[in-house]
Amino acid sequence: MAKSPTSKTSKGTKAPRGMRKGLTAYGDAGFSLFLRKAFIKAAGFSDDALDRPIIAITDTFSDYNPCHGNVRQLIEAVKRGVMLSGGLPFAFPTVSIHESFSNPTSMFLRNLMAIDTEEMIRAQPMDAVVLIGGCDKTVPAQLMGAASADVPAIQLITGPMLVGHYKGEVLGACTDCRRLWAMHRAGTIDEAEIEAVSGRLAPTVGTCMVMGTASTMGCLTEAMGMALPHTGTIPATHADRIRAAEASGRAAVTMAAAGRRPKDVITQASLRNAMVVLQAIGGSTNAVVHLAAIAGRLGLTWDLEELDRLGREVPVLLDLKPAGSHYMEHFHWSGGVPRLLRELRDHLDLDAPTVTGERLGDWVDRAEDVPGQTIIRSLGQPLKKTGAHAVLRGSLAPGGAVIKAAAATPKLMVHTGRAVVFEDVEDMTNRIDDPDLDVTADDILVMRNAGPKGHPGMPEAGLLPIPKKLAQKGVTDMIRISDARMSGTAYGTIVLHVTPEAAEGSPLALVRSGDRISLDVPNRRVDLLVDEAELALRRKAWKKPKHMRQRQRGYRKLYLDHVTQADKGCDFDFLEK
Repeated sequence: MAKSPTSKTSKGTKAPRGMRKGLTAYGDAGFSLFLRKAFIKAAGFSDDALDRPIIAITDTFSDYNPCHGNVRQLIEAVKRGVMLSGGLPFAFPTVSIHESFSNPTSMFLRNLMAIDTEEMIRAQPMDAVVLIGGCDKTVPAQLMGAASADVPAIQLITGPMLVGHYKGEVLGACTDCRRLWAMHRAGTIDEAEIEAVSGRLAPTVGTCMVMGTASTMGCLTEAMGMALPHTGTIPATHADRIRAAEASGRAAVTMAAAGRRPKDVITQASLRNAMVVLQAIGGSTNAVVHLAAIAGRLGLTWDLEELDRLGREVPVLLDLKPAGSHYMEHFHWSGGVPRLLRELRDHLDLDAPTVTGERLGDWVDRAEDVPGQTIIRSLGQPLKKTGAHAVLRGSLAPGGAVIKAAAATPKLMVHTGRAVVFEDVEDMTNRIDDPDLDVTADDILVMRNAGPKGHPGMPEAGLLPIPKKLAQKGVTDMIRISDARMSGTAYGTIVLHVTPEAAEGSPLALVRSGDRISLDVPNRRVDLLVDEAELALRRKAWKKPKHMRQRQRGYRKLYLDHVTQADKGCDFDFLEK
């Protein structure tokens, strides 16, 4: 393609491109360009190469992150695609977050990665950027950062791992991790067997192969038009994943020439389409928080009531764990996201834009038909008659709460029970298996101080384990309520993201063991059945968690001072548009 050192802006003036973009401030633009070229020529680049459009590639490889174990291969393939299309590729490192290797939580670090991504995009010359990510908080962080930086961007998902096998059973991280660990806690699987299982649950690099947060965000990114069609679901180890990387590199060069930015792709229509798909795939509750944050970066409206309304209209169509029975590779070979979108077309805005410049409807029209597949259901034969998520309101959650109804126990969806309260994650850990714990299967487990500020970092601790003495009697589900999150791979009758969180002195902070709580999912209610006079007395005696009364420093202080509540996406208030 022709060399393109400049491009036309919306006002018709020429904007700098390639090496001329974002020059370091030395007070002499000519010298800045001269010095930049002098240093980069130390890497052996020719003048011809340096005159081409620059396509940056985020390098999120880390030895701590097996979800991104294929990133180096993907970078090489993206570079190939960029060069085949006449661009010059530059990879640069950013923060890499893995769910299981992040203390206190990966959510605590999501905003740090978003800032890192945004500022490195701003700081370095690039005409477009390919965002490589997969693990739970990585893709949201990259989309948030790219949206704020407002440079042409395309997402490349690292891809789900392949399934594992143990004694003839197909296994997957991490829904089966949780199921088998629950069996271990109940005493039906011994130490030797659980250790053997741990080597079979995650047999390859890549993200969890169930519809957890990583898979959910891969699907939603594609549905929003920010990744090429079919690329949200390709297994991490397959050759098609490498070809997708090359194609993404090619697409980035085209996007750079067109000046197509995240704000041009992620629109109000795109966001609503993502809501529809989230309900239909039985997706992770974490995506509710991430979509809110992405919307906030672009000044779009995030409406929990609209999400709930769509949940009543759009059924779950995807037969994948934890709502169903199968795994991501089965979904991919059944036609993937484009085939699912075809089933949902009556609920979608098919005129929504995409990174290729096409309408979303154009991708739907080209969707593959796979005869005999049963993974992607039709609207007439859904897996569940309603969508994955319901939004609850009530005296216990005046700002809202979320329940993954598709993974809950039907008989518990309307229930009134006695609260058994845990002050925080540590208290729950220390007492949940106490044989003297006053708890029955009809009670409601309540954990607080696990929200954005309360822990801090809103841990995936909302899946409170069934108390051991009940698990040993065969109890497999109870109502659990908290201001925490839970993994998208988890299941059960679990009310999450209670807003405001307890650390802000909300009604959740005032619950005491023995109080009655009413859950009514059909009517979207969760209520604390304690009179206001008693709550007023408790409110006067309430104190903030100890860590919020202590002096903090560094990123932790920044986080505690500025993180928003779950309904606003847990982003930093100063980063909202």
